[in-house]
Amino acid sequence: MINIPEFDFIIVLLIFLRIFSAFVSSPVYSHKAVPVLMKVFLSLIISYIVFLTIDKSKIVVETNLGWLFTNAMTEIFTGLVIGFMLNFVFHGISFAGSLIGFNMGLSMAEALNPVDGFSNNVIGNLLSMASLILFILINGHLYVISGLFYSFSIVHLGKNTFTDPVYQLLIRYSAGIFIIAVKIASPFIVSYFLVYIAEGIMARVIPQMQVFFVSQPIMLGLGFVLLATLVPIYFYVIKFLLRGYEDNLVSLIKAMGQ
Repeated sequence: MINIPEFDFIIVLLIFLRIFSAFVSSPVYSHKAVPVLMKVFLSLIISYIVFLTIDKSKIVVETNLGWLFTNAMTEIFTGLVIGFMLNFVFHGISFAGSLIGFNMGLSMAEALNPVDGFSNNVIGNLLSMASLILFILINGHLYVISGLFYSFSIVHLGKNTFTDPVYQLLIRYSAGIFIIAVKIASPFIVSYFLVYIAEGIMARVIPQMQVFFVSQPIMLGLGFVLLATLVPIYFYVIKFLLRGYEDNLVSLIKAMGQ
């Protein structure tokens, strides 16, 4: 039998909890298409690599149940926050797609969004899947792993991350979901606002006209024209947002280490 030291086992366990909880909540890895066994196996491999690289001389390990439970919950919270923070930009992009689809009259054409796990209109699903593909193309899935490695050099095992700077950053990043959605959907919001004004004028000038039946095809066609025009720009905007949130992840990890 292999004799594993108790000290090393506890350290690897705490490292594994942070990494696995980050994979459970982070983009790409949290997708239902990724098997749970694969997440566990990948977390074990990365945990062993981290165990070989971190400085274990400053880590104090206790074997009582209360210490183990407290530190395990702390590591799980740290991993969940690190992984979930990157989802804010995806929620903002999905919300922008729902705003665009609502203005186009596609709010009833809903389908299950496999990324977010809830129903959204087809435009929201399209933008959400496109952002996930871009995240993979810019190696965002690898950045999650490198961010986890970086976190162990800043946030030591068992360190309390329930601090005020972390809460302030999470509130600011979560508030940015609405800002991201409005920025992406702003061309559609402005265009359809002008269409609504024109509808009101036509309804007053020609009361006999059925404005709804006339304007609905126009709004749908205008939406597809705007999408075809803005798709190249949206790729650059979404790429910029994803890289920006990668930098925000570093700021969050530094706040956890304070």
